Amino acid sequence: MAKLTSREILDAVKEMTVLEVKELVDLMKEELGVDPSAVAVAAAPVAAVEEESGVKTVVLKDAGATKLQVIKVIREITGLGLKEAKDIADQGGNVKENVSADEANEIKAKLEEAGATVELA
Repeated sequence: MAKLTSREILDAVKEMTVLEVKELVDLMKEELGVDPSAVAVAAAPVAAVEEESGVKTVVLKDAGATKLQVIKVIREITGLGLKEAKDIADQGGNVKENVSADEANEIKAKLEEAGATVELA
């Protein structure tokens, strides 16, 4: 089996949906014994650099009264299936990660127009 470079792995992760990344993290924890909380502490300085560079994460806090419309917008933005988009609408969470500040603001506006409560991280 050919060894993948760190760049190839990162590029593959960038193409994943939020739910696929979560499944990957869970699998890494199970298979490799990697503790995501330890990685989060180490990644804190990286998050500060990303914030300065204008990289944002769009976080859904509440879908509001018009959840169906919010689900449609989540699907449009992410390309997720109905179940995955509904899960985000029901439970909240990251809609889209590592996007430019301009794109994050556009996504936030679309979701808020649909009735959701959103924050940028």
